[in-house]
Amino acid sequence: MPTKRKYVSPRREQAAAQTRTQILQSATRLFAERGYGRVTIADIAAEAGVSSKAVFASAGSKGDILNEIVDTAVRTSGYEQAMRAVLAERDPESVLRALAHGTRMGNEGMFTVHEAIHKALPSHEDGEALWERATADYRAALRAAAHHLHTLAPPACPEEETADLLWFWFGPGGWRTLVAENGWPWDRAEAFLLHTALATLRTP
Repeated sequence: MPTKRKYVSPRREQAAAQTRTQILQSATRLFAERGYGRVTIADIAAEAGVSSKAVFASAGSKGDILNEIVDTAVRTSGYEQAMRAVLAERDPESVLRALAHGTRMGNEGMFTVHEAIHKALPSHEDGEALWERATADYRAALRAAAHHLHTLAPPACPEEETADLLWFWFGPGGWRTLVAENGWPWDRAEAFLLHTALATLRTP
C-alpha cells in the first residue's frame, strides 16, 4: 500500500512562523533592556503573549534563541550592499564618507539587536565565540575597506593598522560609545567619526 503523505497546513505553518518571529523579537527587546542573564523563558513567553512551552517548542532554549538572534542579524545586516557602495568609490574621502554612512545605517537599524548581543556577553557561557560570530563579517568588511583605501592613495600607516583604526571608529564599539553611552544623535556621531577618520588617514 502506498504511504500516506502527511498533510501540512499552509495556514498552520504561517501561524507557527509568526509565533517564532514574535518570540525572537520579544527576546531581543528583553535582552537589550535587561541583559541576557536577567531574562527567563517565562519573561520571553509573557512578552510574546505565549506559553513557556510554546517558546521551547518554537524557538528552543534561551541559548538557542540568542544564537538565532545573532545569526539573523548577520544575515540581514545589509553589509554587502554597504560595502559595494564603499568599494565603488574612487577617492579616499568618498570611501570614508560611504563607510561612515553605511556603518551608521547598519548600527542604527540593528541597534536593539546589537544591544541584546552586547549585554549578553558578560553572562553568556561562551561570550567570546558569540562575539566572534556576530562580528566576523563586519571586521572582514572593514579590512576590505582598508585594502581599498591603500590601493587608491595609501595612508601613512600600514594597511593592517588602517583596518584596526576603521574598526575602532566604525565598528560597533565606536558607535555604541557615542550613541548609547553618551547620548549623541546618530547624525552627530557620523559627522564626528568621519571627521576623525579623514583627519587621521589623510595622505600627507
